[in-house]
Formats: sequence, structure tokens, C-alpha cells
Amino acid sequence: MTQKEEVKEEVQLQTILTIAHFDFKRGLNSHAFFKIQDRAISEDLVQSTFMKTWRYLVRGGKINLMKAFLYHVLNDLIVDEYRKKKNKMISLNILSEKGFEPSNDDSENLFNILDGRAALLLIRYLPEKYQRVMRMRYVQLLSLREISLITGQSKNTVAVQAHRGISKLRLLYHRTEPLPI
Repeated sequence: MTQKEEVKEEVQLQTILTIAHFDFKRGLNSHAFFKIQDRAISEDLVQSTFMKTWRYLVRGGKINLMKAFLYHVLNDLIVDEYRKKKNKMISLNILSEKGFEPSNDDSENLFNILDGRAALLLIRYLPEKYQRVMRMRYVQLLSLREISLITGQSKNTVAVQAHRGISKLRLLYHRTEPLPI
């Protein structure tokens, strides 16, 4: 087979697979999602289905009914996915039998969130020049350069105000007597 014939055959195969992709992708995605119940995994399986089909065609395989072939390949991939999940569940069961108990302790994260909210509420008790910089830096998440462009101050001045604002905020946060409302 000449190189020109090989290129022509590859273009024909690409055309066949492109048409199949256009015609059957939606149905394959629905079928995979129905079986797997995970959108990302089902889309990956459908993509793998087309990749396997392409490899089969390039190696010289013949397909009589494209739709049936694609669904057959997809079902095989779904079975493989079920087996992977089963192995993961078995290993988790073995670990829990040996005494391993997975924990989901988000208390540290929760305390950080609550402390952060308390600190944000204390910004209003800072002097005005620190309030503005602290809100821009830590609420709006602007960089020092962006704050300096907005305020018309030098970047160094903004950095000093942010540092002093944090220091004053620490004092307010660790204060023992209540703040005036």
C-alpha cells in the first residue's frame, strides 16, 4: 500500500469515527452516567471508548455496526470501573477490620474560619487609614501594588499600613474587656 493510499484510508477512518462521535456521544454519555452515577468518570469512559475504537480501526479491525460496537466497548469499560470500585471497597473494609478508622476532623478548619470572621468584624474598630487598607488587602484580596494604585500611596506605605493594621488587630482580638458597640 502506498503512502497516498494509507493517508486516504486514515482520512476515511477519521471521518467514520467523527460521524460516530457526533451521532452517538450523547447517548453513550447518558448510558455511562446512568450506570456510574458520576459525570466526570462517565465522560472519561466515553472518551476511552472512542480511543479504543480508533485504535481498533487503525489496526485494521472491521466494524459492521458502529453503535453496537461502541456500546459493547463502553459496557466493558463500565465493568472494569465497577471492579476498581469493588477493590477499593474491599481494601477499605480490610483496613477498618484491622482497626483503622478514617477521621474527618474539620474542627481546626472551623476554628480558623470563625477566628477569621471575628477578625474581620474587628476591622471597623481600627483607625480609618488602616481600615481601608485592611479591607482591600484581606477582604477584597488585592495585592499591595493594586492597593497602592487605588490609594495613590507608595507600595511601601501600603505595606507598612497593612503591617500596623495587623498589629492593632491582634491587640483588639486578644483584648479582655468588651469593645463598645
